[in-house]
This record gives sequence, C-alpha cells and structure tokens, in this order.
Amino acid sequence: MKKTKTSIDGLFIIENTSFLDQRGEFMELWNQDEFESENLNTNATQDNISISKKNVIRGLHFQNQPYGQIKYVRVIQGSILDVAVDIRKTSDTLGQHLAIELSKSNNYGLWIPSGFAHGFLSLE
Repeated sequence: MKKTKTSIDGLFIIENTSFLDQRGEFMELWNQDEFESENLNTNATQDNISISKKNVIRGLHFQNQPYGQIKYVRVIQGSILDVAVDIRKTSDTLGQHLAIELSKSNNYGLWIPSGFAHGFLSLE
C-alpha cells in the first residue's frame, strides 16, 4: 500500500497492492495494521458495497458531527469518477474538491476524512 498526499489536508490517494500469478489475483481489501502504519487510524464500524449501473450518480453525501464518518473508497469491478469536497468549516481548504478515477485496473482507493461530502459517477 502506498499513501499519496493530495492538496487537501487529510485526503489521501491509496495505491493498493495486487498479487498476480497463474491462478489469478489476490489483494487485501483492509488490513488494520497496514493502515495504522500509514497513520490512517480508524475503528471501522461499517462496510458497504455499492453496485451502480453506468452513468448513475450517487452523492454528494455527508454526515454532520457527531455522526461524521471516515470513508475508504475502492472499486473492485469497473470504474467511477469519485469526488470528495471539503466542507469542514474551520479548514483552510473549505470548498476545495478532488475528483479522481478509481477503477479495478488502477487499484487506487481514496481515504476521505470526516467532514467531507462524497459522491461518485459510475463510468461502467
């Protein structure tokens, strides 16, 4: 796993590791120790899977405190245009956003801290 900073504090692109051999492919979806070694600490309380048809837009969703959520978004089939918007009122990057394609082929994930609106467009 490789963590890359973005221009927005706390928002990271995660490059996941995939292992290929003659049998197929293996990758970890979540490894608490690996995330903690990258200072991405959370106690996961919910795990969701979204299956969307092409051109479906989901979001922008957010949770106000005390119900704020950290999100880790990955794509295991197809591709999406993922968007995270900083809506933290005290943030220096309030109103700024990141849009990134996440796909099975690029193995990227997006680590979204609490205080962001999040949504995506299904590309496939």
